[in-house]
Amino acid sequence: MKKYYLLFVLLFFSVAMITSSQSDFPTLDNLEDGWNSIETDGVCSTGTPYHFLVNASDTSDDLLIFFDGGGACWNGQLCDLNSQPNVHSPFADETPEAFTEADGVFDLDNEDNPFADYSMVFLPYCTGDVFIGAGEREYTYTNAEGEETTVTTYHTGYDNTVTVLDWVYDNFDSPDSVLIAGSSAGAIGSSFYAGFVAENYADVPVVLMADAAGGYNSVRLPFTFKGWNTVDILPDWETYAGKDSNTLTFEDFYIASALHADNLTISQFNTAYDETQIGFSVLLGDAPNSFDLPSRIMHHYQEIESAVDEFYSYTAGGDQHTIMSTPFFYTYTVEGVRFVDWLAALVAGETVDDISCVDEMRGCTDAPDA
Repeated sequence: MKKYYLLFVLLFFSVAMITSSQSDFPTLDNLEDGWNSIETDGVCSTGTPYHFLVNASDTSDDLLIFFDGGGACWNGQLCDLNSQPNVHSPFADETPEAFTEADGVFDLDNEDNPFADYSMVFLPYCTGDVFIGAGEREYTYTNAEGEETTVTTYHTGYDNTVTVLDWVYDNFDSPDSVLIAGSSAGAIGSSFYAGFVAENYADVPVVLMADAAGGYNSVRLPFTFKGWNTVDILPDWETYAGKDSNTLTFEDFYIASALHADNLTISQFNTAYDETQIGFSVLLGDAPNSFDLPSRIMHHYQEIESAVDEFYSYTAGGDQHTIMSTPFFYTYTVEGVRFVDWLAALVAGETVDDISCVDEMRGCTDAPDA
């Protein structure tokens, strides 16, 4: 066992020490006002280029790091763009111009936006691996015509993310506070990297807001980790000791990050009947109507809460998927508390209560005010 443990540690350090090979990244001083696109040597799932976007503030030293969403794939049929269903976004096609009409936390002209003056770093998502893929994979499967098909998929979420975070660390060396957020696939990715970010900014408060990914505690989850080779990028932290593709869970990411960094506060948003989370659970192999999403979300919360000192959740009714970059960011209200106000208080270090609209006694099958 000691021999294999040593090999694991060596493998981790060989991966964890990856840094950007590019020396021509612009610094903050080189950026234009507003949103900027920064090209990298990274690639998306089909080999197309990867970039990230930055909007540097000149009025605040607070920082938002945002992981975008966009589905996932973990086998040949799902990753093949010529197959159906297509369930992941394969291109990093966000542009600075797109943010001029952005909603939610990216609506910088909304007077209710408590984060409007933050510097913002936006990580597009295009690798099908919820940002935790260890590299290139070749999948072979039989297509609808009965032909054996090989699909090369670049599950390079880890390399792409490390490149962006290295740039962030170099250019935002001493923010006053950090909000790490992610929606859908980005919620999972942000929970994995939150511990690394908080460790780098150990002297400032860091808050994680994971949006719309609390219902994936399926027994079929190992299929995803095997497809992405996620165990190859796990750091040498206590929570991950002895974990393999069959025992790793998404809950582990929250627990590991929280236990690794004392300055990190973790939180989540979910809706009780999120149609997208239900749909992806079925894609994983769970039979329709064989599970209850509110129960899965509550079990997910309880597992995290049993392992960490502090964990905060805001659970709304309805079937809306994601909130951080939608107009609902300002209007969703449960128990008289708007989500935007709840998150602002949490980031400010104030005491907040868990908000829940799942209890059957509260009749929370409909969406809150929106």
